[in-house]
Amino acid sequence: MTAQGEGGGILSGIRVLDFGRYIAGPYCAALLGDLGAEVIRIEKREGSEDRFVQPIVPGASAGEGGEGAMFLQMNRNKLGLTLDPMTETGRGIVKRLVATADVVVANLPPSTLSAMGLDYESLCAVKPDIILTTVSAFGHGGPYSERTGFDGVAQSMVGAAYLTGHPDEPVKSYAPWVDFGTASLAAFGTLAALMERARSGKGQVVEGALLSTALAYFNFHLIEQDLRKINRVAIGNKSPYAGPADIVRTKDGWILVQVIGAPLFKRWARLMGEDHWLSDPRFRDDSSRGDHGAILSERTARWAGSRTTEEALGELEKARIPAGPVLSPQQALDDPHINAMHYLHPLSFPGMPKPAPVMETPVRLSRSPGTLRGRAPLLGEHTDEILAALGYGPAEIEKFRGEGVV
Repeated sequence: MTAQGEGGGILSGIRVLDFGRYIAGPYCAALLGDLGAEVIRIEKREGSEDRFVQPIVPGASAGEGGEGAMFLQMNRNKLGLTLDPMTETGRGIVKRLVATADVVVANLPPSTLSAMGLDYESLCAVKPDIILTTVSAFGHGGPYSERTGFDGVAQSMVGAAYLTGHPDEPVKSYAPWVDFGTASLAAFGTLAALMERARSGKGQVVEGALLSTALAYFNFHLIEQDLRKINRVAIGNKSPYAGPADIVRTKDGWILVQVIGAPLFKRWARLMGEDHWLSDPRFRDDSSRGDHGAILSERTARWAGSRTTEEALGELEKARIPAGPVLSPQQALDDPHINAMHYLHPLSFPGMPKPAPVMETPVRLSRSPGTLRGRAPLLGEHTDEILAALGYGPAEIEKFRGEGVV
């Protein structure tokens, strides 16, 4: 089949069926598509809800700019098929699709997977070596397995939101790091399963979970709590483990300064003109500097407040102290380094006022890099083409459409 989503690459010849929604499933499939897999995005006939999150043209319909920013990023390099898999005819189409596939990606609860015929046992009955990559909120087997959940729920349940912000107001991250982390780990697991299948000829289940990812990313904080019972509380942008580490105001903006380890602290103290602090017991090691971080932050803020952002960052860089500006989203888009690295690729989409700056595969391979070959699909854009390749004739496809199956 020839379509905008296909292309050469490490995974050329691998077909992925993407039943995902929002980020964790779709971004996993997108990463596989970047590496050359043919990915078929399967969604509701009227468009799945994640197609319209953060719409570029509010109030517009699908294909006229109503698609959201999230959808444009998550679904590059994919073919688009609309299908109702809860109907008998729809389940038949799913079986025929599965027979041609290598991987099924679905971030759905176990009961929904079974109802759609996407549980591993049902898939294996059609394609014995299939790989099922599942992503759920809480994983399979525990008391929360059937619960629904989003990124922020997982952030909240592992202590991350509790230790972010201030004691009187826990704060979740604006960036959905749990979703993206789960998607990346699920893609990692899928690649491992494909490698293992090449040796054994057998498929398997790859299981990701938002709670599992959040626990992994926050684990060392939980280790500290379990072993030390330290009961930390949120302290804003400061670090409890080192210092100075904080966001401070300059004459014309904000910067983040992070000092960890004795060599960096020596350079910071000399830059601040506080050489005597090198022998001060309050700042003898990282932990002590974290305990007295307010003093170090105040000194850094006083120093930065008399300089512009450019001046402060210039002096910090000369002293080889890690620091960076706090940029607005527009400033990030305009940043010279981001632009020089060509991280963001312009992808046009019908109805959009201009091409969308979609981030490339965030890991670069020197010989076989991931590529952004095509925009996200229009709603059902490749339905007829995909069904025809499965052996359905024009009359059958039109009948499916009339029955509300596709």
